[in-house]
Amino acid sequence: MKQADCIIIGGGIAGLQAAIQLGRYKHDIIVIDSAHGRSSVAKAYHNILGWPDGVSGNQLRNLGRQHAEKSGVEFLEDTVTSLEKIEDKFIVRTENDSHYQAETIFLGTGITDNIPPIKNIYSTLGTSTYICPDCDGYEIMDKQTVVLGGGNTGVKMALALLYWSTDILYVNHLKTTIDEKEREMLKESQIPLFEEEVEEVLVDDEQRLTGVRLVSGQIIEATKAFTAFKGNKLNNELALQLGVQVNENNHVVIHPRTKETNINGVWAGGDLIAHSEQVTISMGDGTQAAIWIHKRLLGQPLPYD
Repeated sequence: MKQADCIIIGGGIAGLQAAIQLGRYKHDIIVIDSAHGRSSVAKAYHNILGWPDGVSGNQLRNLGRQHAEKSGVEFLEDTVTSLEKIEDKFIVRTENDSHYQAETIFLGTGITDNIPPIKNIYSTLGTSTYICPDCDGYEIMDKQTVVLGGGNTGVKMALALLYWSTDILYVNHLKTTIDEKEREMLKESQIPLFEEEVEEVLVDDEQRLTGVRLVSGQIIEATKAFTAFKGNKLNNELALQLGVQVNENNHVVIHPRTKETNINGVWAGGDLIAHSEQVTISMGDGTQAAIWIHKRLLGQPLPYD
C-alpha cells in the first residue's frame, strides 16, 4: 500500500494550490483527481489577478499541475470511492481498486453544477454563457442577455443582472412555477418572460452565443447568457463517510483559521466549505490549509491544541 504525508482528493483549484504549497515543503503528496471538476469545463475566468484577458479552467489546472509536479507532487487520475480513519492513519480506496495510506487528508471535492444538457451550452461556458454573477456580471455590461433557468431561481438571477444591463430576458426552461410576486417584479423591471424549453444554444464559428432557439422554433437573439438552475450537487460524500461535521447547507464545517475539520487530520477547502464559487477564494483555502497541514506533520501545535 502506497503511503503519503498528505493525500489531496480533488485536483481543482483548492487542491492544486494546497499541492503546490505542500510540495514546496518537500512532503510526500499525492493528488487524486477524477478530472470532472467544475473548473475543467469553464472556458474562461475573468476576475483573477494576473489574467486581464481571462484564463480557462483547463489552462489554470494544467499550469497548477506543472507547478506542483516541479516539487515532486504525484498526480493520479482516479476516483476515490471510500475514505476511512484507522487509528491515526487514513485509508483511501479508489475506483481502480488502488489503496493508499496517508497521515493527513485535504478534501477539495467541490460541487457539480446542475446545467441541463442543452445543445451547445457547454461550448459557450465562460466565454458567453456564465453561472456566477459575482465572477462574470461585468462581462454582460449593456449587452442583451438571456437567463436560462427555472422558476423563482431564474427570476432572482434576472433581477440581479440588471445591475450590469437593462436588456435582460428570462426563459423559464424548466417551466417551474413562478410566484405571483416574482412575476410582478419581472413585469415592473420590463424583463420579458418566456415559459418554454430551450432546444439549443445558437453559436457562431467561434462557439460564442448568438441566441437560443426554443422548442417552438422561436429564436431569441442575445450575445450573453446566464444559467440559473437549482440542484447543484455538493460532493461531500467522502467527508460524511469520515463523520466530518456539515452545516445546515451540507457544507463542511472547518476551523476558520486552519481549515481543519472536526476530524483530526482532515482539512477541506473551496466550494466544499462555502458557497463562494470563487477561484481566488479556493486558492486561499488551499494555501491556508497546507500551511497548517505542514505544522501538523512536523508535530507543531495548532491554535486549538
